[in-house]
Amino acid sequence: MLTRLHDLLRLRTTPAVFFGAAGVIILFVIATIAFTEPLSQATGAASQWLMVNLGWFYILGVTLFLIFLIYIAASRFGRVKLGPDDEKPEHSNLTWFGMLFAAGIGSILMFWGVAEPVSHFGDPPRAGALGIEPESGAAAVDALNFALYHFTFHTWAIFTLPALGFAYFIHKRNLPPRVSSIFQPILGKRIHGPIGKFIDIVAIIGTAFGVAVSIGLGVLQINGGLEQLFGIPQNAGWQLVIIGVVTGIAMISVGVGLERGIKVLSNVNIVSAIALLLFVLFAGGATLFMLKGTIESFGSYLYNLPELAFWNDTFADTGWQNTWTVFYWAWTITWSPFVGIFIARISRGRTIRQFVTGVLAVPSLFSVIWFGIFGYAALNIELNGEGGLVERVVDDGDIPGALFELLSHYPAAWIVSVIAIIVVIIFFITSLDSAALVIDTMANGHEDYNPLGQRLFWALAVGLITATLLVFSGEGGLEALQSISILIGLPFFIIAFFQMYALHRALREDAGELPPMRTREWRKVLPPEETIRRMRIDDDKYDYDDPADTVTRPQPATEVPVRRGLYVEPPTGKPVDPARKRDSTLAGRTGSRRLPPRQED
Repeated sequence: MLTRLHDLLRLRTTPAVFFGAAGVIILFVIATIAFTEPLSQATGAASQWLMVNLGWFYILGVTLFLIFLIYIAASRFGRVKLGPDDEKPEHSNLTWFGMLFAAGIGSILMFWGVAEPVSHFGDPPRAGALGIEPESGAAAVDALNFALYHFTFHTWAIFTLPALGFAYFIHKRNLPPRVSSIFQPILGKRIHGPIGKFIDIVAIIGTAFGVAVSIGLGVLQINGGLEQLFGIPQNAGWQLVIIGVVTGIAMISVGVGLERGIKVLSNVNIVSAIALLLFVLFAGGATLFMLKGTIESFGSYLYNLPELAFWNDTFADTGWQNTWTVFYWAWTITWSPFVGIFIARISRGRTIRQFVTGVLAVPSLFSVIWFGIFGYAALNIELNGEGGLVERVVDDGDIPGALFELLSHYPAAWIVSVIAIIVVIIFFITSLDSAALVIDTMANGHEDYNPLGQRLFWALAVGLITATLLVFSGEGGLEALQSISILIGLPFFIIAFFQMYALHRALREDAGELPPMRTREWRKVLPPEETIRRMRIDDDKYDYDDPADTVTRPQPATEVPVRRGLYVEPPTGKPVDPARKRDSTLAGRTGSRRLPPRQED
């Protein structure tokens, strides 16, 4: 029946995956609107239970992801090419770094660049555990520590893990651009069966919700800026208008294609964001303070990173970490397939070591600069200027308005705030149309031509989810986004552990085992006096070594081995009988690699 409906609508996708994911999204939207209060209570209670009882799992999980990536990059597998062994990188280093900059960080930096440092400065995370006083020097240091912890190496470890899996299985094993492809070493050909389709449906749903949360944060920020500049109130009606207008523009961008739509908007966004960063750095009169603080905060973050990576607020148990760190990790991992596929597509031809180093380091270092400049600009206003940021962000709870409160202390505040709103809107548009393309690719299982209507549907679906979460959830906007992120993020965390196992297993299968290291051998050395003693004493009581095998000076017994051929061709013979694979290895039974031909008995 699904196939008939698929053909009737003239689609070009996998019917079970497309209609399965689309059906769940439509059902969620309808159920949320029809049963707002019961669903709101259920999601709130479930997310609260997860935060209290499994928050430690989220904290530990992301740290393990980072450790695993460092291990893979540093191991012998770091030299493996993401593509054919003799292929060169598809893009130059400069182009690749530029595209990494644009990969998913824009909306995050715009929303939290000011809000996070100010929030932690006015309400220190470890006030109870370490006795840090609000709005003190210690609070400022800890505020930047947590801001960098949340948005540098750990956040990008969440993106890098699936991105590396996609890059390896798409470019090396030539599998479809789907999450299920990462499980091929475990499932074999069953990635095309019910289990694989279920994984892809969950991945598409989670990605759509994760992108919707990001866009929802952008809507809140746009609404906050419009209120400050034009007096437009922050309410559900205006948020619906913003979602409708920007979703419509994003659908137009999807329609005009990648080259004329997403690429042009991304370039405009990058230039605008950097221009805003430089304006904040040089126009506020505290350039030296911001530069010194950025370098100092980076050093403080690296020093405190081992502690922060495992900190669970055990003794104070304030619940702070549940609504900040746990929310970040759960939200980030839900849309990691979207960012992961994008990064994988631009990284063909690079080694795993280059990939992990670049994807972890380049965006993280830019985040260090961004949070350093915007964070210390805000701290300068609070410590040395008129203040007002803590009052608006912490006391009034207006997190979306943090950026515009900062800009109100700068020259040409009104014009610069309008530009900031435009930058956020463009980030909104590029996120939505990029997500539509990636989700459509995940549903189709290939990157060839597909009907425009499919991509438009996914853009509209993400817009509907955003509107549902912000307007019809029965909670405050930010609280609703946090609740759904924590719920959707749990299965993604569980899947990520299987991804690590599958990737490591595939690397071992494809790279093979290294032969034992051979070294030259040495003769046994005895002290000179013992050698003389043994030569003089003729005693059969002791079983001495042959004097010819012992020396008084270290001497090699063999020559230094010469490495000739590291790779050995597999034995030739008749093809393996498929019926006999059941009696072979686990890899053979799952079809994750081709077995060497079996010799005749």
